[in-house]
Amino acid sequence: MKKILILNGPNLNMLGKREPELYGHQTLKDIEKLCADTARRYQMKIDFRQSNHEGELVTWIQNMMGKVDGIIINAAAYTHTSLAIHDALKLHQIPIVEVHLTNPKERESFRHHSYIEPLAAICFAGLKSEGYVKALEFLHNFKKA
Repeated sequence: MKKILILNGPNLNMLGKREPELYGHQTLKDIEKLCADTARRYQMKIDFRQSNHEGELVTWIQNMMGKVDGIIINAAAYTHTSLAIHDALKLHQIPIVEVHLTNPKERESFRHHSYIEPLAAICFAGLKSEGYVKALEFLHNFKKA
């Protein structure tokens, strides 16, 4: 059974309240349930987490070395700023999937650069919560070369 770490960055705990015109009305709990249901369907185990603290995200990434088969990360604002998260992800020899509820490349110019993108096997952006489903499907079908 594949084990997948799903990390969510700052302010995603405010989904449902934060800019619903951009992010919709689903909460992070709703997305967690959607991921759990999808993972069950694919016989995968998930570890779903959220933090507003960059260091905590880095520590979780580091602590999962050798313990997970893939990482799905919505680093939120840290996508555009965090070399620390980039460097922690770089330690892994497993597929990394970048997810964004909106499409950062269609938003403000400061959101166009991603420190996750060079490490990601694939990115799902602008699909709202469906991006997480697509990420789990991708990891379910991923075969090492």
